[in-house]
Amino acid sequence: MIFKMKENGFETKFEYGTIQISGNEQYGFRPYQLMVSSIAVCGGGVLRKILEKQRMKVTDMTVEADVTRDPEAANKITKIHLHYTISGEGLIEDKLEKAMVLAQKNCPMAQTVIDSIELTESFKIGYVKG
Repeated sequence: MIFKMKENGFETKFEYGTIQISGNEQYGFRPYQLMVSSIAVCGGGVLRKILEKQRMKVTDMTVEADVTRDPEAANKITKIHLHYTISGEGLIEDKLEKAMVLAQKNCPMAQTVIDSIELTESFKIGYVKG
C-alpha cells in the first residue's frame, strides 16, 4: 500500500476506489474509524461464514461498535464493544454464542489488537424465519 500526502491528510488507492484519510473528519476517514471498521467488519464476516457452515442462514447483520478512547494517553482506543444484530433462518442462541467466540479467535484484525484493546461482543437475534 502506498499513502500519498495531501494538503489535509493522506490518500491511498485501491481496486475499489480511493480513500482519503485525515485526523480531521472534514477531509477524510479518521485513522481510528478505519481501525474500528476493520475489526467490526472482519469479525462480522468471519461470524457469518461460521454460522453458514453451521447451517444457519444469515439474511441480515448489523454491527454496532461502541468505542472507548483514553484522552490522557494520546486518545488511544482502550475498548471496543461490538454488538451484532443478526437476522436469518435457523438461528440458535447457544450456537451463536459459541460462534462469536470462534469468530473472534479467527478474525485476524481482532487477534492483532487483542493484547492492547479490550474487545467485547454481544448479539441479539432479529427477525427469524423457520
